[in-house]
Amino acid sequence: MTVSTTKKRPLPADDSLADIENVHDLGRVFFSGIGGSGMSVLAQMLHQDGVEVSGSDRVESSYTQHLGAEGIAVAIGQKAENIKNVDTVVWSSAIPDDSPEMTSALEQGLRLAHRSDILAVLLKSHRSIAVAGTHGKTTTSSMIAAIFDGVGASSPRFADPSFAIGGSIKTTHGTISGGHVGHGDWMVAEADESDGSFEKYRPSIAVVTNAEGDHLDHYGDVATYRSAFVEFVAHSTGYVVLCGDDEGAREVFAASSDKVAARTVLYSTQSRSALEKAIGGFRGARFVQILEAHEIAAAPDAVSDSAAALTDEVAERFQLLVPAGFGGNDHGSETTVSVGLQVPGLHNARNATAAICACALAGVPVEEAAGAVQSFHGAARRFDFQGERRGVRLYNDYAHHPTEVSVLLDAMRRRFPGRTLRVLFQPHTYSRTQTFTRELVDALKKADDVVLSSLFAAREEAADYPGISSQTLIDEAKAEGVGEKFVLIDDMFEGARVLARRCVPSDVIVTVGGGDINRVDDVILEELSASSAPRAER
Repeated sequence: MTVSTTKKRPLPADDSLADIENVHDLGRVFFSGIGGSGMSVLAQMLHQDGVEVSGSDRVESSYTQHLGAEGIAVAIGQKAENIKNVDTVVWSSAIPDDSPEMTSALEQGLRLAHRSDILAVLLKSHRSIAVAGTHGKTTTSSMIAAIFDGVGASSPRFADPSFAIGGSIKTTHGTISGGHVGHGDWMVAEADESDGSFEKYRPSIAVVTNAEGDHLDHYGDVATYRSAFVEFVAHSTGYVVLCGDDEGAREVFAASSDKVAARTVLYSTQSRSALEKAIGGFRGARFVQILEAHEIAAAPDAVSDSAAALTDEVAERFQLLVPAGFGGNDHGSETTVSVGLQVPGLHNARNATAAICACALAGVPVEEAAGAVQSFHGAARRFDFQGERRGVRLYNDYAHHPTEVSVLLDAMRRRFPGRTLRVLFQPHTYSRTQTFTRELVDALKKADDVVLSSLFAAREEAADYPGISSQTLIDEAKAEGVGEKFVLIDDMFEGARVLARRCVPSDVIVTVGGGDINRVDDVILEELSASSAPRAER
């Protein structure tokens, strides 16, 4: 059967499920590309809510294995014959519109939904907080979920929230999945901006951690990228939370209507007067200032973030200057609230402030929110401790944008002053490598030793980006005079072994990238355990 040329898959930004009020109206749901971090969370949420769910992916992964263990049928290999006995087919932007499963779904006249359509339906049935931003979405969303969980025992209306977060969350009870269907009133969601689909969300509270500029393969330029955030915050049915430290977020605020500005909370490390000058006036927005953020430095031999046991060690401490009447501040004037975090870095102080502000707008007293955020132990693949062998510590991080890489390495330097810092970096997508070549090298050169693996293409094709590869970064490093720090080893497993063999006790390794670079972590630990040789020559 030939697919009609007039019948095409909807665009990601189309609101394809506008007429659907409940996930049970979707019938039997099939996820094409179910092993993606965002897709797997949504599949698990529907399954937990009693919907019949199945799916497929190109290769087996930890995500597909977890879904299988939960009772969700997952086919390895994306084939037309997978699309049978289903009513709705869910796809992500990583799935080509002419893939066998998409073609089969069109031939059968099935309902097609982008993954964002599923999230939009889930948000309809809850009071909700949606977190968007170039960086910090997963961490901030996870912090909000942790705050609700922390205050839920004494405030039942915040207990057991639902959440859809693209990563696992580390808690005092262990690591939990980023997808959960709770019995509470609230839902927390990570709002992915990569393809513009987040504009269809209508959250009670919209959070923008930053809007620096990314995914220019979709948006074309930074101005168009930021305009999508303007639409996102305009669709909030209640409040908006924006970071005043970020130029992009300030532009989003400036471009928003007076109506949106009047229901916005701005947070910043700047003074009120400095921020007011930068944005040209508050227009009724409230302001929360971050004061005296500083890391609690740990002695190199006393860092206790064991992979097996989580502690209550404070890694970052700061204060918030909260306006009168905000978050239960009934003192009649500004007051300060102390915050301690178990995750280091000024960027995490900002993330925590966004989470605290969002929860305060939801009705959590600000002092309770500030206390509860200390129970957050981190999100998976964010400054994620993997283990220690022969005095060498290993971390993994999802950073792939140059700003994310830069703040990660800054935090590593603050956490481990004086130590040798070694990085295994997997560039993420041709378009990002092409757009941010210099910025990526400038971020990576903060390390002492950088091994690059072959590029992780995601949905992109090499033919569309001639001349762009990991070698592009090597060439830029040489042009900047820092080429001696960089080496390219295409096979990431071999790169992992080489990097491990260079280490001496007290060194720190971090594997970095938004693809599958975390697969080498066990290889590094094994090599460190097996090797007693001194550091190899470069």
